[in-house]
Amino acid sequence: MDLDTFIGEWSLEAGFEGAPTGTVEFEWMPGGKFVVQRWEVPVPEAPDGLAIIGFDAERQTYLQHYFDSRGVARVYEMGLDGNVWSLTRTKPDFSPLDFSQRYSGTLSEDGRTIEGTWEISQDGTTWEKDFDLTYRRR
Repeated sequence: MDLDTFIGEWSLEAGFEGAPTGTVEFEWMPGGKFVVQRWEVPVPEAPDGLAIIGFDAERQTYLQHYFDSRGVARVYEMGLDGNVWSLTRTKPDFSPLDFSQRYSGTLSEDGRTIEGTWEISQDGTTWEKDFDLTYRRR
């Protein structure tokens, strides 16, 4: 998996009852060094947002710089390993670290679906499921 895998329009489905379907788009910024991710979810409880994804040579990993409609700004370390996409935040950055978060999603063989789960940790050690999140290529 590489960043080209994400380019295009996707639906965004949270795995809890009554969750609406959102939309997300990934596109290359001019210059081809960063990917811009924009999403909208049609309920006030779920924030709309924007993320910039790029490679951090110093850390030797991808980073996702996350900003949402609540005013939350975060940095996630991002992995692309085989067909698994991961996002992890375990350190304070733009925002204080009140809890740690991680997402792991698996890309389907046909490249049209990413099924994954967000987890949360209040103590930095014990992880529990927060919610499922599925991306479907439109």
